[in-house]
Amino acid sequence: MEALFEVVLFLAIATLGAALARRLGLLAPILLVVLGLALSFVPGFPQFRLDPELVLVGILPPLLYVAALETSVPAFRYNLRPILLLAVGLVLFTAFVVGVVVHALLPGVPFAVCLALGAVVAPPDAVAATAVARRVGLPRRVVTILEGESLVNDATALVLLRVATLATIGSAVGVGEVAREVLVATGGGIVIGALGALVFGFLHQRVSDPLLDNALSLIIPFAVVFVAEEIHASGVVAVVVTGLALGHRLPKLMSAASRLQIGAFWRLVRFLLEGLVFLLVGLQLRDVLVNLDTPAGTLAAVTAAVLVTVLLTRFVWLFPATYLARLVPRVRRRDPAPSPRFPLVIGWAGMRGVVTLAGALALPLTLAGGEPYPRELFIWLAFAVIVATLVGQGATLPVVARRLKLPPDDAVQDALSAAAVQQQASRAARDRLDEIAAGAPAAVVERLRRLGEYRTNTAWERLGGEERETPSQAYARLRQEMIDAEREVFRAARDAGRIPEETLVRAYRDLDLEESLLRREDET
Repeated sequence: MEALFEVVLFLAIATLGAALARRLGLLAPILLVVLGLALSFVPGFPQFRLDPELVLVGILPPLLYVAALETSVPAFRYNLRPILLLAVGLVLFTAFVVGVVVHALLPGVPFAVCLALGAVVAPPDAVAATAVARRVGLPRRVVTILEGESLVNDATALVLLRVATLATIGSAVGVGEVAREVLVATGGGIVIGALGALVFGFLHQRVSDPLLDNALSLIIPFAVVFVAEEIHASGVVAVVVTGLALGHRLPKLMSAASRLQIGAFWRLVRFLLEGLVFLLVGLQLRDVLVNLDTPAGTLAAVTAAVLVTVLLTRFVWLFPATYLARLVPRVRRRDPAPSPRFPLVIGWAGMRGVVTLAGALALPLTLAGGEPYPRELFIWLAFAVIVATLVGQGATLPVVARRLKLPPDDAVQDALSAAAVQQQASRAARDRLDEIAAGAPAAVVERLRRLGEYRTNTAWERLGGEERETPSQAYARLRQEMIDAEREVFRAARDAGRIPEETLVRAYRDLDLEESLLRREDET
C-alpha cells in the first residue's frame, strides 16, 4: 500500500510540475528535475532509490518504442550518416576522452573503470532530446538527427559499458571478446527487432478490436526487450528496430479506430513516464550526496574536468564530422554543407538523462579481486553531468536557437506539397466514386463529391495569408457553435430523463470526433 501511495504521489507531482511548466512557459524536464532536487531534501518526503534494471527494462523500452513509432523511416534513412556519426562515433569518442581525463586526475583508478564512466556519461538521453527539441521548435532535420541519435546511442554506450565492466571485474577482454560482445549485442538486437516486427505486425493485422490492438502495442516493447536480454543482445536496438518497422507500416497494419486510440494512449504513457523519469532523477540527489566522501578539492576538480570534457568533445567531434564528410564529392552533391549554425545548435542539444544515471548505478561495486574504487564519486559525476547538461543546456537551448536564427522549415513549400498530394488523393477518391456510384442516390453521390472538393480547397487555402479568415476557418468556427448547441440539447434531454445515458454517450462521441477534426484542420 505504501509503495502504491508513493507511485501515485510521484505521478501527481510530475503532472502538476508539467502543468506549472506550461503555465510559466518553461521546459517541463528542467522544472521537474529542479523540483526533484528540492524535494529530495524535504524531511519525511518519500525517497525512491532508482533501480537501474527498472530504468533499462521498465521505463526506457516504452519511451524508445513510441519515439521509434513516430520517427519517419525515410527521414531516418536519409540522415543515417550524421545519425551514426553521433550515435556511434561521438559516443565512443566521448567515452574514451572522458576515460583518459578521469584516469589522469585519478591515476590510482584503473583505466577500464574510467572508460566505464565515460560510457555512462557519453550518450545524450532519448527522453530529454525528444522532449526539449520539439518544444524549442528546431528545424525538422535537426530534430530528426537528434531523435535518431538518441534512439541508437544508448545501445552504443551500453555495449561499451558492458565491455568495460567485464574488464573492470577482471574478465579477460581481448579483441575477440570485444568483437563477440558487439556482434551479439547489435546483430542480435537487429535480428530480434526484425523478428518482433514480423510477429507483432502479423498480430496487428489479425486484430480488429481497438482495445486488443492497444493492449498488444503496450506489450510489444517489453516482449522484445525480454527476448533480447535473454540472449544477451541489445534490448535498445531490438526495440528501436521493431518500432521503426511497425511505425512505417502502421497505416496498413491497423484500422482507423485502432490508430486513433493507440495515438492517444501512447501520448498519455509518454507524458507520465517522461515526467516521472525527470522527477526521479532529481530525487536521487540526497542519496548521492550521503554516500560521497571525496575531499572537496578533488571533487570540484574532477567534476569540472568531466563537465568541460563532456561539453567540448561534442563540438570537437561535430564540426569535423559535419564538414570533412563533404570533401567526398558524392556526399557533397547529395547533401551540401550546412551553415555552422546547425552543428552549433546540435552540439548544444546534448542533454543527458536517466540512462546516464542508471548506467552509473549499474557500475560494479568493486574491482577485480574485491579492490575498492571511488564508485560514489563516479555516481556523483554522472549525476552532475545530468543536472548540468539538462538544466544548463536545456534551459538555454531556446535562447541559443533564437540567437543563431536557424532558417525555419519552409511552411509555404510544406503547404504546397500537402495541397498537391491532397488534390491527387481527392482525384483518386473521385475516380473511385465514379466506379462504384451506380445505383446510389444522386444526392449522396453529390455530397461525397463536395466533400472531396472541400478537402482539396482546404489544403490550397493554407497557402494564403493569415490576415483574413478563410472559408474553411469560417466553416470550423460556425460548425463549432452548432456542435456546442447540439451537445446542450442532448445533455438537457438526458437530465430530463427523455433519453438514456447510452444515447448521450453515442451522440457525444460522434460530436467529439467531428470537433477534433475541426480543431485539427484549424490548427493546421
